[in-house]
Amino acid sequence: MNSGRRRIPAFNVVLLLLAALIVSMGAANAERSLRAARADGTPGTFSATMLDCVQHPGHESCTCFGTYAPESGGPERADIYLYGGNRQTCRVGEETAAVDVGSANRVYGPEGSNEWVMTAGLILFGLGLGGWTIRSWWVGRAGSVV
Repeated sequence: MNSGRRRIPAFNVVLLLLAALIVSMGAANAERSLRAARADGTPGTFSATMLDCVQHPGHESCTCFGTYAPESGGPERADIYLYGGNRQTCRVGEETAAVDVGSANRVYGPEGSNEWVMTAGLILFGLGLGGWTIRSWWVGRAGSVV
């Protein structure tokens, strides 16, 4: 007895939920990533207090910690890190121009950032996973018409 309806496999449902979660994670960060790319935020000054570097085979990764004070005279924020800081750009005790785009714990240089690439990649991956899941179910359904 075939009712002509095919059940959606549980695996496809899980993949669709995972795809929706991935897209929502990327979409939640999209505005901030675009603002960071354009350095569109509150200008201010970042004062470096500590440089933490880790050696990896072939390269070094550094995080530049410090405080941020907006030009507008708002409250100074501590325990902030400067996105993209390295040994050349982060000198402990020195100040550098920075932009606050609304992130809880980091600021960006006036040149902006490339974080939008990862955000766009995350959204596209989620859409691709969801599209592939729907397509595989739809193609399988179309092939089973009796």
